[in-house]
Amino acid sequence: MTFEDLGLSPEVLRAVQDVGYTTPTPIQEKAIPVVLMGRDVLGCAQTGTGKTAGFTLPMIDILSSGRARARMPRSLIIAPTRELAAQVSENFELYGKYGKLSMALLIGGSSFVDQEQKLDRGVDVLIATPGRLIDLFERGKILLADVKILVIDEADRMLDMGFMPDVERIVGLLPKIRQTLFFSATMPPEIRRLADKFLMNPKAISVDPPASAAQTVTQGLVKLRGAAKEKRAALRSLIRSEGVKSALVFCNRKRDVDVVFRSLERHGFSVAALHGDMAQPVRMETLQSFKDAKVEILVCSDVAARGLDIPAVSHVFNFDVPSNPEDYVHRIGRTGRAGRSGKAFTLALPEENKYLAGVVNMLGMEIPLVQLEGAEEWQPGEAADEGRGRRRGGREGARDGGRDRGRGGSRGGDSRRRG
Repeated sequence: MTFEDLGLSPEVLRAVQDVGYTTPTPIQEKAIPVVLMGRDVLGCAQTGTGKTAGFTLPMIDILSSGRARARMPRSLIIAPTRELAAQVSENFELYGKYGKLSMALLIGGSSFVDQEQKLDRGVDVLIATPGRLIDLFERGKILLADVKILVIDEADRMLDMGFMPDVERIVGLLPKIRQTLFFSATMPPEIRRLADKFLMNPKAISVDPPASAAQTVTQGLVKLRGAAKEKRAALRSLIRSEGVKSALVFCNRKRDVDVVFRSLERHGFSVAALHGDMAQPVRMETLQSFKDAKVEILVCSDVAARGLDIPAVSHVFNFDVPSNPEDYVHRIGRTGRAGRSGKAFTLALPEENKYLAGVVNMLGMEIPLVQLEGAEEWQPGEAADEGRGRRRGGREGARDGGRDRGRGGSRGGDSRRRG
């Protein structure tokens, strides 16, 4: 099947052709005709499968007729993070360039004045994070009575981040008669219940088992004794042996991001850091440097696990095993995109075995073990004793960087000296 078979307008097809895409992904193939029919959609597909274009392409056609009024957007897209919202706006700019739709992006860290000026002129497409949208609504800068299409993107992430009360409030302000598109990479029971509240007789579209890893990603697991120092050494060894030119390194906590970033920088790698405490302009500049290949390795928190559409990422490294198993899928989904192959390596200490077990249980398969020269492996049965032994050895550990040395804590000076 081609995009021409989906019922899209010549203008949209021309924009798609300019980008170089000829064949729709499964979620696009199934969702686009249904959206064009005006039906509600409950879409579930793993990250990296083209969900964003699955709703932006038909929305451009649906909204091509009509005119926006001041402060009254004709459509609303709610996204959980600034990066994801920015990615959605890029899709509209990319595929809507032969149309005349106006768009506003409402995210934190950007000027209220600029956003208000766009709203005053009237926008066809409003893309927003929940907090900034509510701020502007409470200031009287937005009226939601004319929204004809609502998109809730990455709904499971919205739930994880505690945004759902805000989303429910926003939905309560919208017209009852509207088209609602509800997209999520996973569909746990909580999300299914919310979908039942928001949607009316939706067409359910699922192209992959929930929380499944992309087949284009080769996974590997490295089990390590020791602590963060050994992890950092193992990470450097993997990066060198793989000849990495474009990689994401995920840490569970923001302070770990800084420690790993400094370690890699000190050892001569081309590296940058990205986490939620950074100012928005700095975050966007850092992302652009990575996209432009000015930086080879981006060390990040889960703020980058979703919303990053950079097809050329060849590797993902989980410096920490994610505590939420579904985050594992989102992280490794940053590679192996757009038909490319990718590799994902996870570094695990004994005390992370409970998180690792959750990931394995969700995947329904063991992650293949990778032998690393000089690294001493551990067995699952040893994990609990190993963790207790490490806690008992806190005084000894303090001499080598403190109890938090494996977590990039406040004793960062020791971490920096020791690699």
